[in-house]
Amino acid sequence: MQQISKISLSGILASLSHALDLTEGQPEGHCVRCCHIGMAIGREAGLDDAELADLYYTLLLKDLGCSTNAARICSLYLTDDRAFKRDFKRVDGSLSQALRFILNNTGMQANMAQRFGAIYKVLKDGGQISRSLIESRCQRGAQIALKMRFNQNVADAISSLDEHWDGTGQPEKLHGSAIPRLSQIALMAQVTDVFNINAGKQSAIDEIEARSGSWFDPELVATFRAATKKAEFWEQLRAEDLQHNIFALEPGELRRTVDENYLDDIADAFSQVVDAKSPYTAGHSRRVATFADMIATEIGYTEEQRRWLHRASLLHDIGKLGVSNAILDKPGKLEHEEFAAIKMHPVYSHQILDQIELFGDIASIARGHHEKLNGKGYPDALAGCDIGMDTRIVTVADIFDALTAERPYRGPMPEEQALSIMEETVGTEIDGECFSALKSVLANFNKQAA
Repeated sequence: MQQISKISLSGILASLSHALDLTEGQPEGHCVRCCHIGMAIGREAGLDDAELADLYYTLLLKDLGCSTNAARICSLYLTDDRAFKRDFKRVDGSLSQALRFILNNTGMQANMAQRFGAIYKVLKDGGQISRSLIESRCQRGAQIALKMRFNQNVADAISSLDEHWDGTGQPEKLHGSAIPRLSQIALMAQVTDVFNINAGKQSAIDEIEARSGSWFDPELVATFRAATKKAEFWEQLRAEDLQHNIFALEPGELRRTVDENYLDDIADAFSQVVDAKSPYTAGHSRRVATFADMIATEIGYTEEQRRWLHRASLLHDIGKLGVSNAILDKPGKLEHEEFAAIKMHPVYSHQILDQIELFGDIASIARGHHEKLNGKGYPDALAGCDIGMDTRIVTVADIFDALTAERPYRGPMPEEQALSIMEETVGTEIDGECFSALKSVLANFNKQAA
């Protein structure tokens, strides 16, 4: 457990942005690469330091609302939401490409009747469906940005990310200068990275040029042209230490630092991103944090220990952003490969959180919250004393909430039944002291509520 002494906000967000990359099905570092691309365009465009600071955070957090529409995409298109989002970013918005994309990405694993039914619905209500999906993502992203203490400029830029210069974008069909300039730069950075990663530098340049006057302001395209003609632009974009270099792009005099309270807000904000991924996980992270705090209080944790445990609980499932809703929301039994995908989510959580030096302890808790005392858990088959008390607390809190919440395959379980099931695993799977503490605080709470 480490003390916070005004650490850099940019370092935390650059690392957490990898969770957003997972949700969008993008290669690791997408938001970080977009930050490099967008900041180069912004400097070339002559933005002042205040505008560059707003642009910097917009680029790292442009996909804050990305998990909000994942379940609907999976349901509407009968497909893997992450693959759908990844491939959709290469569609230029033309009717022919959009139609081809729908036909090639809807219900490919479903039976013929289900596939044709889904395609018919999408084609019949396509415009409204597209607007609704983009609107929910953009509006939710803007709301979370405000909760993370960013200003209205950043929120507006995230909200208008998918607007196009010619008025054909979504969700408001804003036109020309009505679109925030930061949104235009962020979208340009996104397109550049997607096409550069998939087909190379020239493909990215050609795509931006082709969208001049439709998606993008021609003057901004000229700025892009000037910025990307510099050899160092592409050299730095390919650099292995790009994430470290990103920290230097934040305007020096406006660099923001994080104190204890701000870190709490960031953890809570990203827990909302995680829980929005599935209707069955709405509020899960906050409830786990509440149950974990109740257990820790009963056991005798200090206020400082409880605060760190609260953050770990809020972020323990951040790796679920890397799992398709086709698996998370499946009502039936998971196939072997589907369960294997589920078992990767604590690994993803660890990979994301471990990039933040301050979160080393939290990363370990997130990785271990599905381990069992008998060594039959995952991902590392840890056993006994190899599982720390913090992890044991979060595990008990997580299991209790999972049992008492609604799931795709069943309704919510009564508290008494959940505790009975858990009691049978005390000593073999879950920690007895943590379980006794949970039972005690629940009994006291129910007594007071009666």
